[in-house]
Order: sequence, then structure tokens, then C-alpha cells
Amino acid sequence: MTRVAIVTGGTRGIGKAICLALQAQGVKVAANYAGNSAAADAFAAETGIPAYRFDVGDHAATLAGCAQIAAELGPVDIVVNNAGITRDGVLHKMSFEDWNEVMRINLGGCFNMAKATFPGMRERGWGRIVNIGSINGQAGQYGQVNYAAAKSGIHGFTKALAQEGAKYGVTVNAIAPGYIDTDMVAAVPAPVLEKIIAKIPVGRLGHAEEIARGVAFLSSDEAAFITGSTLSINGGQHMY
Repeated sequence: MTRVAIVTGGTRGIGKAICLALQAQGVKVAANYAGNSAAADAFAAETGIPAYRFDVGDHAATLAGCAQIAAELGPVDIVVNNAGITRDGVLHKMSFEDWNEVMRINLGGCFNMAKATFPGMRERGWGRIVNIGSINGQAGQYGQVNYAAAKSGIHGFTKALAQEGAKYGVTVNAIAPGYIDTDMVAAVPAPVLEKIIAKIPVGRLGHAEEIARGVAFLSSDEAAFITGSTLSINGGQHMY
């Protein structure tokens, strides 16, 4: 049978690579995006993967968006919670809005997507949820109390929901990427990026495809005995 997947933040960067990796496994993929319609249109034209616009931080919009995807593509078997934003700044300069938006989208999006899809997975006796955390949710990062808190929360969310899904054939895992050569990292000033790379034992940034391969495996039948786990893909930058 053909599985159906939703990848949030799926039209660019790591999300795009995940969509393509799942598509290559024969999965019917839907990509969610929030605002960049030009990029989403180009992605859909290039890949043949339909793109659906809704804000994963908006509970009602997420329920409606997932219902539309299920109606058009079939019941959702795989969810990859990849959507995320940054609003960096040290705490004493960080506004409540900067804190709240990152929590609403990065962590709240995981809850909203699970509310929309987890019940169906449980009823059908099969499901895969893969949440994209971050090395900065594991180790912390100066100037990112909002982002680090949200990503750390994803790791706890993963472990708790995994316990709820296990007996129903639904696995819930996380991947914690290190620094990957995406647009988000490209925005980091060159001198800062050089210092970051100097701390990565393998001596380079990661590639989006390397994250995607991890997601593809955790989304497969072969990964049925793995749940509640966090796979760190960071070139050895943070080990624990």
C-alpha cells in the first residue's frame, strides 16, 4: 500500500530534501508551507509534490489543512514536523513576541500536527511521526533561549508521545541536526560560520540530504522497533 506523508516546512532546505527522500521510497508526499508562495510553486512544479499553505502554529488552520490533505491524498500515515523559525536575541533584548512566535510555531506546530493526525494513525494501527529538533535544543546556544527551549521541548514531546503510540504501532522519534548548509545557516556571518565549522569534528557543514536519509529510515517499516529516540546528525559537534 502507498503511504501518505505530510512534511511541514517542506518546500525548501531540509524539508525539501525530506520530501524528495520520501517520494523516492514510493510515499505520496504533501508539503506544507507558511508564506513563500513563489518558492512553493517552483517546488511543486519541479517535484510534482503538492504544496499546501497553512500556519502550523494555528491550531484550527492545521486541523483544516491536514483534513484537506487526507481528503485529497488519503489518510495520513507519516508526519515530519520540520517547520521552524528563528527570532534570535539575548534575553534582555528579546520581546515576548519573539519568544512566543518561536514557541507557537516550532513547538506548538508539533502539537497541532499530532492532534490532526495521531488519532487516525492509532486507529489504523500504523504511523510514523518524526520531529526535527536541533543540536541547540540539546546543548543550548547563546542568543537563542526561545529556539533552544522550543527545540528542547520537541525532544521531551517526542518521548512522551512515543509512549502513547507504541502499543498502537505508531512510532515517534526525533532527529537533532547540527549545522546544515541551508539558507538559515547561510545567513550567519562568515566569521561566525568559520568558528562554528572549526568546532565540527568532521570539518564541514552537514547536507540536507543527510538529514533526509535519517527521516526516511525512521519513517519506514524497518524502523518499527525504534521509538522515543533522538538521532543526532551533527558531524560529532555534540555527543552525549
